[in-house]
Amino acid sequence: MRVHRNAKTTPKGRALLVQRVTELGWSMCAAASASGVSLRTGYKWLARYRAEGTAGFADRSCAPHHRPRRTRPRLEQWILGLRAHRLSGPRIAHRTGIARATVGHVLRRHGLGRLPGVGPKSPVRRYERAHPGELVHVDTKALGRIAGVGHRIHGDRTTRVRGIGWEHVHVCIDDASRLAYSEVLATNQQHDAVGFLERAVAWFAARGVPIARVMTDNGSAYLARSWAATCTRLGLRHLRTRPYTPRTNGKAERFIQTLLREWAYAKAYVTSARRRRALQPWLRYYNTRRPHTALQNRAPMSRLQEALA
Repeated sequence: MRVHRNAKTTPKGRALLVQRVTELGWSMCAAASASGVSLRTGYKWLARYRAEGTAGFADRSCAPHHRPRRTRPRLEQWILGLRAHRLSGPRIAHRTGIARATVGHVLRRHGLGRLPGVGPKSPVRRYERAHPGELVHVDTKALGRIAGVGHRIHGDRTTRVRGIGWEHVHVCIDDASRLAYSEVLATNQQHDAVGFLERAVAWFAARGVPIARVMTDNGSAYLARSWAATCTRLGLRHLRTRPYTPRTNGKAERFIQTLLREWAYAKAYVTSARRRRALQPWLRYYNTRRPHTALQNRAPMSRLQEALA
């Protein structure tokens, strides 16, 4: 049951109001006042209780009992039949002569507001490397620079600061252990991407994890000659995702979602510098203490230590 956010009573509160009148001997005026409702409302719940018992305390649907202007069933079936042939709402409206708004209401009421895919969905194929370092996933995410508290906090999009620019968070996450390394850099171009890869490989090596393969999308930085040369120098095999298939690099995509929710948008940062300073403490928490559902609620460092033992 969904109770209106401004409702002063719930079924339990209504039962208490009636109990005070029928069993405790309160006057309706006193009981209604204690519940914060009008005398008329108090008598309404008392009448429903006498007519329906405790079931009368439940909310009733706000939908009207009679809708004289509702689209006739024959027309609704016509609309649904055309939708079954994958016609869009405007095309259905044009063919039937029914208003586009009416067609839209009918389709949404029957759960057909969006056309389903033509074919069956591709099966979900989950994979996980057996040993840390066999494969790491690399990706980037653009973040708007901060010149004050933004619309994500105060909700007013009319006061947005424009033209301040972007910075880019680069991420590298190990497929087997989910151990993650990340930096915020000025760009997502090849010179920053190559430098990030070198530092990420060194960071993992310092923790006993030599990297064998790195997977990226088909961004320009990862197609550059300098990236290929760096992979060769570091002894890495570069794997690229299929075009327009970001789920292939899903672990990096999912980590970015967590990163944004728990770090980038978790609080109102006054400046970009403060947000950058908050990244490394959050990463330490993520790697060493934060429960990870894919690891049976263990932290990535626990999985790594277990694999290296």
